[in-house]
Amino acid sequence: EVQLVESGGGLVQAGGSLRLSCTLSGDAFDDYNIAWFRQAPGKEREGVSCITNSDGRTYYADSVKGRFTASSDNAKNTVYLQMNSLKPDDTAVYYCAADQGQSYLTWTYEERYDYWGQGTQDTVSS
Repeated sequence: EVQLVESGGGLVQAGGSLRLSCTLSGDAFDDYNIAWFRQAPGKEREGVSCITNSDGRTYYADSVKGRFTASSDNAKNTVYLQMNSLKPDDTAVYYCAADQGQSYLTWTYEERYDYWGQGTQDTVSS
């Protein structure tokens, strides 16, 4: 059974940085697209970033472009989300999600993902 385990959340001041990790177990890491989503209080969950397994390309929501960077370490079965220049609006529970074989065109559609991590709380204070 595929499992995703996240780590790295926490409390940081505005302008600071955090790095999240998402480790996949139970299947071949290279077969999966890995995305990051977040959900702020009172808001819908939104896609933040995605790495596609077919070509290793990364995609980002407009709200985080230039500030967040997704990367993967295949040897560790882990995807990272480096978050810089954090703003209070980035406060949310962050989730990683995984699926196979889907087009990059729909990476923000949460219903396409088969597996989800438990979520990690990131709080950015002003």
